[in-house]
Order: sequence, then structure tokens, then C-alpha cells
Amino acid sequence: MTIRIAQITTEPLDVEAHRAAVDDPRMGAEITFVGRVRDNDEDAATPVVALEYSAHPDAETTLRTLAAQAIGDSDALVAASHRIGRLEVGDAAVIVSVSSGHRDVAYEVSRELIEAIKHSLPVWKRQIESDGATVWKGLGG
Repeated sequence: MTIRIAQITTEPLDVEAHRAAVDDPRMGAEITFVGRVRDNDEDAATPVVALEYSAHPDAETTLRTLAAQAIGDSDALVAASHRIGRLEVGDAAVIVSVSSGHRDVAYEVSRELIEAIKHSLPVWKRQIESDGATVWKGLGG
């Protein structure tokens, strides 16, 4: 099991840094998932203009645990980050890069980790709409 990056940060996320972290000549497959702030939400009355993310102090430790669980006994290498603070439309909120010897493992680990982040990482977001309305998302799982 190798976790190359597992971080919660206020800094903009760098896709190429995540890809470089899992670059390894032994690996034949690489997957990178980027979750970005979008300008819409099915529950929003007006366009979404920003998301404000906040995290529990243990979120980075939890991210590392989730990455380890997703890797399991596979050969996968993982780099994963979640940004907190105010993010504008188009900003990357989460990046998961995975490499492995074979594509099926890379897909499986990537999918498992991003789903675990979505459901189990103690990070919450406040959605801000163009009319000034705000709503908390992700509270309670």
C-alpha cells in the first residue's frame, strides 16, 4: 500500500502534481478524477456561484485511512486531496489520482476512494447561489 499524497488544504489543487506523485514505471494504468465546483445544483433556485468547504480537524487522518482502505492489498499508488475554504465555479475541490499495474485495479481503487470521500470524509460545504441564498450540503453523510 502506498499513499503518496493525502491532504486537506486551503491551497489550489494541482492536477499535475497528483499525477506526478503516482507516476511509476511499474504501473501500466493511471486514473485521475477531478471534482470541480459547478454552476448549478438540482436543488438550487438560481445559479451556484461558489462553495465554501470546511473540515473537521481529523479530516486529513480520515482521508489517509480511506485511501488505505481503497488500496487494500492491491499494488495501487494513490494521491488524494480535498480543498477547503471558498471555491469559485470551476475550481478543483477534490483530486484523486491512482496508478496500478492494470486498469481494472486503478478504476476500482479510484471509484472506491472517491465514493468514500463523498460519504465518509468529514468535509462539509455551504452552497452559495447568485440570489444570495445559502444551503449546507453533506451534513450527516
